[in-house]
Amino acid sequence: MTRAAGVQPAFLMPKNKKNVKTEKEPRTAEAGGRLRLPSSFLTEMEALLGSEYAAFLETYRLPKENGLRLNTRKICPEEFSRLSVIPTDDPVPWVEGAWFYDEALRPALSPYYHAGLFYLQEPSAMTPASLMPLENARYVLDLCAAPGGKSTALAARLRGRGVLFANDISNARAQALIKNLELFGAENAVILNEDPSRLSERFPGFFDHILIDAPCSGEGMFRKDSSVVRSYEEHGRAFYTGLQRKIVKDAVRMLAPGGYLLYSTCTFSPLEDEEIVSYMLQLDPALSVVPLSDRYSGFAPGRPDQTDSGDPQLSGCIRIYPHRMRGEGHFAALLKKAENSASADAMPAAVRSSDTRLSPETAAFLAPLQRFSKGPYIVRNGRVYLAAFPDEELKGLRVLRNGLFLGEEKTKRFEPAQALAMALYRGEFPNRLDLPPEDPRVFRYLKGETLELSPEDGVREGIVLVTVSGYPLGFAKKSGTMLKNRYLPGWRFQGNVDKPL
Repeated sequence: MTRAAGVQPAFLMPKNKKNVKTEKEPRTAEAGGRLRLPSSFLTEMEALLGSEYAAFLETYRLPKENGLRLNTRKICPEEFSRLSVIPTDDPVPWVEGAWFYDEALRPALSPYYHAGLFYLQEPSAMTPASLMPLENARYVLDLCAAPGGKSTALAARLRGRGVLFANDISNARAQALIKNLELFGAENAVILNEDPSRLSERFPGFFDHILIDAPCSGEGMFRKDSSVVRSYEEHGRAFYTGLQRKIVKDAVRMLAPGGYLLYSTCTFSPLEDEEIVSYMLQLDPALSVVPLSDRYSGFAPGRPDQTDSGDPQLSGCIRIYPHRMRGEGHFAALLKKAENSASADAMPAAVRSSDTRLSPETAAFLAPLQRFSKGPYIVRNGRVYLAAFPDEELKGLRVLRNGLFLGEEKTKRFEPAQALAMALYRGEFPNRLDLPPEDPRVFRYLKGETLELSPEDGVREGIVLVTVSGYPLGFAKKSGTMLKNRYLPGWRFQGNVDKPL
């Protein structure tokens, strides 16, 4: 006797007094609880997966996977393996410089996490940014960027080349985006808090690379976070498909000739996946799908048979299933716009050398830092930025950052910013207190405490860069035998840990 479509498998059903199971419970976001999946979702997944459906269901018994992605702008894999106690012998095979880790390790307690050497990200979610071909990239847009997982990956791969525009419509979420990009040391970023429609009006035919990690029903995240199930049942797919169509329509308008657009979701629904890609192909005949399914053996191909158009090129999209790969559910499609298609507007001029006058104190502080000593600068209310893009081209938009925040000009002094500290390379700042990771002063500094110095530290008076194994954590100021903490208050470590990993 076969099970009726959509009926909850026994191991997903909540327990009751008459039906107590001794089998191992599936791990979900609700500790000790059981995940109840919508019957409509189960019915559709059974139809979508066919003979693979049973293997898919079994993944709900398994713990979620945890991933760590290296900031290759700051450190190479070999150096990280030498420095860190976090094992690097279990790589994420489809993403370079990424590893699975046991969550019992708690890598967020490592001082190297606070030095911006790595980002903690679900392994499947690492995929879209890794698939974007960034060779010769000039203007890259992450359209739905917060909290910054994909933006930080793009920034690391760009290595200071071009300009990364990171946008999110939510101001609250965009604050997390700022922190994560600054922590990664991204100096070539413009961070925006705009509706995509306003950006498409300002930048038609402009960006040569666009990434859209679209808001979606989140079916691929049910195992990781049971709260997504409630959101799914509350909103339904129609809510998300409307948002997705609006977003991709604006994105297609902003894509330059010869440019690439990467669309991704964390859902299995063809309505939010292949159908949205099909919609983009209809919006602009100059677009075509770049096949991705051969990039990794675990990727499943797209499903043109699940769309109205049946366009065979949709099979070049990829689907990530947890029974085929060690990650949650995801979808990605890479599209390219033909080189000879018309562009709406010419690109603006590059950022020019600035005639903005810095205070003598600011100029003197920046002089030894050759990368930041020549501008172009923007100074607003005493706040000094190294501009990434012509400021006049951004007027009227909600700009949270244009380039790197260097610091603030005060009366007869310059106060360097946390963002500048994180953008510095090893050995780039002349006056440093370099601490080994086991030094208790590392976490005392990260908690905002004043530090005691000894003559062996070799620190001079004035502004000091505090580093761990040479990698910047932030600034402080030496006064006698004490080091007054300048670590950004909003970043300060709140835990009770005194010893790092």
